[in-house]
Amino acid sequence: MIIAVDIGNTNIVLGFLENDKMVHECRLSTAVNDSADEYAIKFKSIFEIFKINVDNIEGSVLSSVVPPLNRTISKALMLITGKMPVVVGPGVKTGLNIKINNPAELGADMVVGAVASIAKYPCPQIIFDLGTATTASVIDKNGCFLGGSILCGVKTSLSALSSSTAQLPQIEIVAPENAIGTNTIDSMRSGIVFGTAAMIDGLIKRFESELGEKATVIVTGGLGSVIAQYCENEVIVDRQLLIDGLRIIYEKNKK
Repeated sequence: MIIAVDIGNTNIVLGFLENDKMVHECRLSTAVNDSADEYAIKFKSIFEIFKINVDNIEGSVLSSVVPPLNRTISKALMLITGKMPVVVGPGVKTGLNIKINNPAELGADMVVGAVASIAKYPCPQIIFDLGTATTASVIDKNGCFLGGSILCGVKTSLSALSSSTAQLPQIEIVAPENAIGTNTIDSMRSGIVFGTAAMIDGLIKRFESELGEKATVIVTGGLGSVIAQYCENEVIVDRQLLIDGLRIIYEKNKK
């Protein structure tokens, strides 16, 4: 069994993989100020809940968009498993051909998502990851990472809207019955759900125009399934994309 850890700005996702299949998944709130010991205690509790024997852990791999936590989580995993994890970053084999101006700038989450998507789906591709930020990655027909877009995430946008305007409340992210909202809450839901779906459709059109051909579109992230069903384009929802990418990178780098 291996542990795949995806450290995001809001949540840390742990996937426990056995024979290339995820047998357990767990989410923790990202706490930048927690120590390695505190994270080790949390991980130990997860092991106990899922009745996982530490002796069965072959190794672990992590990617992070929160650099201060890399060393902390690595030490916590070392404390629990006795093995240092593979950390996605410079010097780690990914097999991804990155063609942006400065490949070192590319976030680990986008690298991991692209590695998994290329392994699982036909190219060219457009990958949307709906997290704290929404990222779009474009892969050409040869499997090269060309670039993409980064914009405000769904929950981040909604939080900014509610906190910056006196009369707009915090709302649940669900679609209203109609795009034309007839009250404040439905109008906000229309904007956040249908507006995000329309943004995805619009970016797909622009990306495909620059690619010169149709692309496979993959949507992942916590809110991917909520938004994707309202896109006019055909999209594939893959909640496990980053965990699969971490597994692939682990296999490329295990000693």
